[in-house]
Amino acid sequence: MKLFVGLGNPGAQYALHRHNVGFMAVDAIAAAHDFPAWRKRFSGLASEGKLGGEQVLLFKPQTFMNESGRAVGEAVRFYKLDLSDVIVFHDELDLAPGKVRVKVSGGVAGHNGLKSLTAHIGNDYVRVRIGIGHPGNKALVTGHVLQNFTKAELEWLEPLLGAIAEEAPYLAQGANDKFQSRVAYVMQEEAEAPAEEEPAKKPAPRRKAASETKDKQPVAEGTLAGKLRRWFGSQQ
Repeated sequence: MKLFVGLGNPGAQYALHRHNVGFMAVDAIAAAHDFPAWRKRFSGLASEGKLGGEQVLLFKPQTFMNESGRAVGEAVRFYKLDLSDVIVFHDELDLAPGKVRVKVSGGVAGHNGLKSLTAHIGNDYVRVRIGIGHPGNKALVTGHVLQNFTKAELEWLEPLLGAIAEEAPYLAQGANDKFQSRVAYVMQEEAEAPAEEEPAKKPAPRRKAASETKDKQPVAEGTLAGKLRRWFGSQQ
């Protein structure tokens, strides 16, 4: 059993905060890989399924960030997990926006969620550090992490969450370096893709009747991209 933990704060008012990108990551994984509905377990919300042939429990503590370790500790003890099987997704101030790095153990750099985890379960868990950038002044950090991603940031956040979700099976298999390199490759491809040209202005089309547009999807429903696009749109 692998435990994928997303760090964040519960409640709709926090849903698009930069500090909640860990929640967003496990939500994207659940949506992309058809995990079952979330249910209450271990002072949090959990969904169990398979990734890369491995059994995985996706988990979102509902104890607020600074008590995350208490909820995660319940799951770790119940399943008698080694810390190498605990993969934690969290926001990282010291990485540029959109960058992802994976490491085992290390310092907590003032992150209250990691601080709580280390206090409750130890320090040797796997961290998936998701860059949100630093505001440049320590006094501005709290306001930075506890604000919604801007509209401009959503342009890289959507493909990043898609890449994390698509490559997540590598994490389940313990191929952390492969996961990191694949996410970096996808984001590089995204950055190098030519910008779409502004379409020529055309007369406004006739408004179609509801029966003509019902259930029309720009992306095929069964594809990973389609699932993520619908999930991401529902969060905004």
